[in-house]
Amino acid sequence: MASAQRRSGASWATDSWFFDIIVSDGFVLTELAAITDLLRIANRTVAQAPFSWVFRSAKGGRIGCRSGVYVETEPFVQKPDADFLFVVGNSDPDSPDLSLQQTISSYTYRGAKVYLLAEAASRYIRDIGDEASGLTTHWENSVVLRERLGMFDAGYALASDNGQVVTCAGMGATTDVVLALIGRLVSSATQMTVANIMLHENVRDPGSLQPFSGVKPTITGDSDLDQCIRIMQENMEEPVPISELVDRLGISTRSLERKFKTFLGSTPNTFYREMRLSKANNLLLNTTMSVREIGLACGFPSGFSGLYKSFFGITPFALRKSRRMGEN
Repeated sequence: MASAQRRSGASWATDSWFFDIIVSDGFVLTELAAITDLLRIANRTVAQAPFSWVFRSAKGGRIGCRSGVYVETEPFVQKPDADFLFVVGNSDPDSPDLSLQQTISSYTYRGAKVYLLAEAASRYIRDIGDEASGLTTHWENSVVLRERLGMFDAGYALASDNGQVVTCAGMGATTDVVLALIGRLVSSATQMTVANIMLHENVRDPGSLQPFSGVKPTITGDSDLDQCIRIMQENMEEPVPISELVDRLGISTRSLERKFKTFLGSTPNTFYREMRLSKANNLLLNTTMSVREIGLACGFPSGFSGLYKSFFGITPFALRKSRRMGEN
C-alpha cells in the first residue's frame, strides 16, 4: 500500500490539504483503508487532487497489521507541517505505541486538527484523566475504561470534537468521519459522489450514537426486541430473568422466543448468556481484573470458567497465559 507523497519545495494552494497518518504495530486495517480510500476517491472526483498523505510511525519503516498487510512509514518529525493527523488504533489501548500526548501536542501547537480512532482515542482519554469529559471511543473500549477507572463514562457518539482533537469510535464510523471532513473541506457534492462510489447510502452525523452501544436500540426491525436487548445490555452484572423481561415488555414468553428465533436465530437465554460472555472475553483480554472479578461483573457468580471454556474452547486462565507468552 503506497502513500501519496507531499510535494517538496512547492507551496500549497488554499484548496489542498496534507495528512499524516500514524500507524502502530497491529493497526486496524478497516480504519486505515477508510481514510486512504476515501481521500483517494475524492482526489479522482475533482479537477485537481486536493489530498495527500504519508504514513508515520515512531521509528519509521515497515509496520504490519493483524490482517497481514504492511505499510512503509516515515518517522515522526519534530515540527510537523500536516494540516490533519489521523492516529489509527491497534486493538490494544495499552500499547506503548499509542502513548502519544507529546506527539499530539506537537501537531495541535502548529494548528493541525487531530483525529484519534478507537483505541487511540481510548488511550488519550485515559491519559488525560479528568479532562476527558465529553470525549468518545468505541463502545467496547468504553466498557474497559469503566471497569478499569470506575468513574469514567465515555460518550457513545460516533465522534466528539473537542476543538483541535476529535475522538472517534473508529471501525466503520471512520468512513462517516472522513466523509464529513471531505464535505467540509471540498463540497457536499464531492462528499455525496464519494459516498455513492463507496456504496455508502447514508452519511451519519458524527454526533449520532453508536449502534449496539447499549444506549441506542439495536436495529432488528422489531421494537420489542430492540427494547429487550437494551435491557439486557444495561443489566450484565445482575441479569434480569426472562420472566421479568416479558413483564416489562408486556408480551408473552412465547412471543419473545419467536422474535429471538426469527430475527436472531437464538433463544433469549442463549443470546443473553453469549452477550455476557463476549463482555467477559473483552475484559479478560483488555484488563488486569481477576477471572473471578470478571465473572461477577458479567453476571456469573459461579461456574464462570467452565462456561467460558464450553463457549470459547479454552479456559480464561489458559487464554491469559497464551496471550502473555505471545507477547514475550
